[in-house]
Amino acid sequence: MSDEAHLPAEQPSPRAASRLPSSQLDGGRPQGSCSAPQPRPQEAQRLGTIRKRADFLAANAGRRAATTGFVLLVRNRGDDDPQMRAGFTVTKKIGNAVVRNRMKRRFRALAREVMPNRGHCGCDHVMIGRAGGIERDFSALRNDLTRALQRAAP
Repeated sequence: MSDEAHLPAEQPSPRAASRLPSSQLDGGRPQGSCSAPQPRPQEAQRLGTIRKRADFLAANAGRRAATTGFVLLVRNRGDDDPQMRAGFTVTKKIGNAVVRNRMKRRFRALAREVMPNRGHCGCDHVMIGRAGGIERDFSALRNDLTRALQRAAP
């Protein structure tokens, strides 16, 4: 008796035919016809994000404009990079994590909407949340940010 398993010598059959005739198949795009993705128009105006504590502290030395919902800090970085950067902070005094995260989401939406047109190139923008901004209407926050950017121009 042999320890080797019996393996049949015949080859597997070719793939079975599709269930649909070729006239009913979706033509779609042929394989490999994809071109490179085109750049989106907002890519040129994309905001950078401030992540380091040192950058937040440096922004504190810049110009400030206080509104009902937030305090805006604007500081010219002094480098040759024209990119605008934005940072958002809400302290625990304002509320629990749910409230703070909601405020930061609203601030991010404001920054994406307003700063590409009204922000200052080569500057860091920091929005510090205040208690008055929790229930403030979004359109009022938008107007506040527009006025604050004008007042805090470097």
